[in-house]
Amino acid sequence: MPPEERAQLVLRKLKAQLAYCASNSDFYRGRWAAAGIDPGSISSLDDIRRVPILRKEELRTEQTEHPPFGRYLCIPRDKVLRIHGTSGTTGRPTAFGVSQGDWQRIATAHARIMWAAGIRPNDTIFIGSFFGLYWGGWGALIGAERLGATCFPFGAGVPGQTLQAVEWLAQMRPTAFYGTPSYALRIAEVARDAGYDPADFGIRVLFFSGEPGAGIPATKQLIESTFGGICIDMGSMAEMSPWMSNAECHERTGMHLWDDLVYTELLDPVTEEPVGPGEVGVLVYTHLERDSQPMIRLWSGDLSRYTDEPCPCGRTYRRLPDGLLGRADDMLVIRGENVYPAAIEEAIRAAGCSGEFRVTVVRQGALDEMKVRTEAVAGHSDNDLRNSVVSHLKKKLGLRVEVEIAPAGSLERTEFKSRRVSDERTMSQDVQSILDSR
Repeated sequence: MPPEERAQLVLRKLKAQLAYCASNSDFYRGRWAAAGIDPGSISSLDDIRRVPILRKEELRTEQTEHPPFGRYLCIPRDKVLRIHGTSGTTGRPTAFGVSQGDWQRIATAHARIMWAAGIRPNDTIFIGSFFGLYWGGWGALIGAERLGATCFPFGAGVPGQTLQAVEWLAQMRPTAFYGTPSYALRIAEVARDAGYDPADFGIRVLFFSGEPGAGIPATKQLIESTFGGICIDMGSMAEMSPWMSNAECHERTGMHLWDDLVYTELLDPVTEEPVGPGEVGVLVYTHLERDSQPMIRLWSGDLSRYTDEPCPCGRTYRRLPDGLLGRADDMLVIRGENVYPAAIEEAIRAAGCSGEFRVTVVRQGALDEMKVRTEAVAGHSDNDLRNSVVSHLKKKLGLRVEVEIAPAGSLERTEFKSRRVSDERTMSQDVQSILDSR
């Protein structure tokens, strides 16, 4: 669809969604009245900037004061089909109430996007993800079912399950895989130890969410060379399901923003004003097809940049050519340089490190120092690998770092989201200013 024509479709959906929220949610009615906003006065997409930005802390507060779902649940309690939520590891868990209609709409949206990734009804999809509160595995499952593909909801997280996954992959030879990038690489590692070549599993499409690895060129290349299939980056945030509304197509030129499902703004992290193509901003999301818990202008905290240049696939959506760079509160300021975890991983992978790694930022005296521990790689001397990592990080980040080579297999693995970068300094004033503005 031509962008101008789609913008009119998005505006019609937006106005309908705002009217629905105003009619069915005391939370939104009170919030917008306090800001002096009449949702019926929204007459252009630019007008959405008059609507207050919503933050996750406000959702948690609302659910604390009005349990269990908060007053932004727009359907009667007895119309909730499914309950999902966050783990609560950083505070009170957030509860998601999902209606029958939303469950079906999410499935349809995911099926449509998975088709764009190259998945077809004759594919068999191995889902290597947790099945619990976490949305990811369920979204992939219902999307695959809606598409008509054969589903293998294998799961993850049980001790010994990774070796079982390898045996099942070798036996069933699925043509598609869903999980996190770090878990796919863990499966490959276990497979090799068990005498298998991951490329022999026959996986044609690997699609991922939960962490930025699939959008990092060197990690994408590592996954593709390991399994012999294409690596597809997807994902936004749990509150915004269908989270696949940020998703690459089979051309793998960056995640399309499927704006007719979830309208996405990119805003300056400090001024909250729109940024232009190529400029880094925070993604702010608005549901256009939700009746249970619609999110209107939800501040994600995730940083990215967009391009509106054509994609070879023919779709006219804007794209995030670098995927998600990381979170605004994960951005590191080291010796005046803005450093994102995704850029660190890109450099380390490009240096030839295929195993696990850990990065620590410390302050020694008046200077910031970045220390890297990465595992040894067979066929490479520790000294050559160390020099390669130092060189690639210097080229990518403009920083010289201290690199230690750890024994292969010595760093902890994960079956879910990896967290490889830790900042042990007192938070810099630059990052604090961004957090204070939120």
